[in-house]
Amino acid sequence: MHIHDLIEDSAALANLCSRLSTAPFVVVDTEFMRENSYWPELCLIQIADKNEAAAIDPLAPGMDLTPLLDLLTKNREVLKVFHAGGQDIEIVANLTGTTPHPLFDTQVAAMALGQGEQIGYSNLVDSWLGIQIDKGARFTDWSRRPLDKRQIDYAIADVTHLAAIFPKMLAKLKKTGRGAWLDQEMERLADPAHYINDPDQSWKRVRISGRKPEALGRLKALARWRELEAQGKDLPRGRIMKDETLADLALSPPKKQADLARVRGLSGAWAGNDIGGRLMAALAGAEPLPASEMPSRDDRKPGLGKEGALVADLLKLLLKIRSREIDVAPKLLARSDDLEALAAGKRDGLPILEGWRFEQFGRDALALVEGQLAFAVQNGKLKMSRTEEAA
Repeated sequence: MHIHDLIEDSAALANLCSRLSTAPFVVVDTEFMRENSYWPELCLIQIADKNEAAAIDPLAPGMDLTPLLDLLTKNREVLKVFHAGGQDIEIVANLTGTTPHPLFDTQVAAMALGQGEQIGYSNLVDSWLGIQIDKGARFTDWSRRPLDKRQIDYAIADVTHLAAIFPKMLAKLKKTGRGAWLDQEMERLADPAHYINDPDQSWKRVRISGRKPEALGRLKALARWRELEAQGKDLPRGRIMKDETLADLALSPPKKQADLARVRGLSGAWAGNDIGGRLMAALAGAEPLPASEMPSRDDRKPGLGKEGALVADLLKLLLKIRSREIDVAPKLLARSDDLEALAAGKRDGLPILEGWRFEQFGRDALALVEGQLAFAVQNGKLKMSRTEEAA
């Protein structure tokens, strides 16, 4: 494979993207910094096909990333391969408003091949190529210039190794007939809505005690205010206000701005500065959360009583048995909330009752819930059987 020098000008990038536009697949990785900002700062992009690889400096003066972004988001003939690509895809979505498509995530694929739910990149490389990765540059400051050769070599290795692994994974998926299992997961990763930070939904990430509509309405207004402040200032939301302080203000709102000086987690300056004024305006405009938006008392166990919780536990046991039998990560077969919904009596719209998941797991899960499947211990091993067989 030909490794290019660091690409620092737009013409060289355009030439590279022109060649890659006819490749069957490209492997993509990014290096970024987000410790001190709301939006991740893109510092380096690595890309490769089976013939060539390059690192691209997006911080180089005058660099035009349009050919690369078009390749990733507009060229539907080239498959884009990532490993645990959520944050890489988020960066592309922030820059373009859409996502790479079609895409393939090797961490998700590894789930279908029995390599666990979240295999790390270094373990993936070791298991497929027998190569131990030098992690010395992992915690580098990618925003500093110039980048030295060791940093660039480390970064490019992320895509050159993956370019060698991907065809092997694809061949094994075809051999085992499990490629179709991944379609739904890949489409979910490619959904632009998955990467939108909606200020009106940000309150759902904040833990708060109590369920009074008035308090939750204030929490929604405050979380929206914080999200917009963080976006506008390009600061992590926790730098604007910690979750704990946000929840405290929602539960015990100040009557006037001067009271902010006594709020734990805020400086006294909030009593008179502009940001404190905007916070008070957000509180003043808050309305009780409508019944349609009220969270259930326990989202994880909808409608489950004590008996239903026991059924859900049996379903989780069944999931462990079946995932071990077919050598697949349990999370790919079913999620806990789906099992609990099934135990609570829900049938419509559950992924485990559709397609390949139904064939591999859902049919038996449904049989267990409906009393048609039993567990037994034979010769020291746990065995499943139909109830008529047990009888």
